[in-house]
Amino acid sequence: MGQERAEKFNELLKKELGKIVFEFLDVKPGVLVTVTRVLTHANLFSAIVFISVFPTSETTAIMDKLKRTIYQIQQLLNKKLKVRPVPKIIFKRDTNPEEAGEVEKLLNEVREEIKDEK
Repeated sequence: MGQERAEKFNELLKKELGKIVFEFLDVKPGVLVTVTRVLTHANLFSAIVFISVFPTSETTAIMDKLKRTIYQIQQLLNKKLKVRPVPKIIFKRDTNPEEAGEVEKLLNEVREEIKDEK
């Protein structure tokens, strides 16, 4: 599959899985679950779906719930997509937002130190 086509397919999966997770997954108020990115293998038989959860204290519970309901989520995805084969989805925790937040925090601390020295 060409690079541009793969990117479009990944975006389609991300969009559809985002809708499914939002509708299907019953989360507590104040918990935000986001599909951040999708990486489909070249053979189209599987796709890694990265999930970000805020607050991070709920991550384990949400990932467990996703793994328990993966069969139902996969069925909903199969019904929505008009492509065959529909990749088997594999959920992974996305730590990039947490790491970006930590870097931002460190940068702010450095800015404050520089400002205090002046």
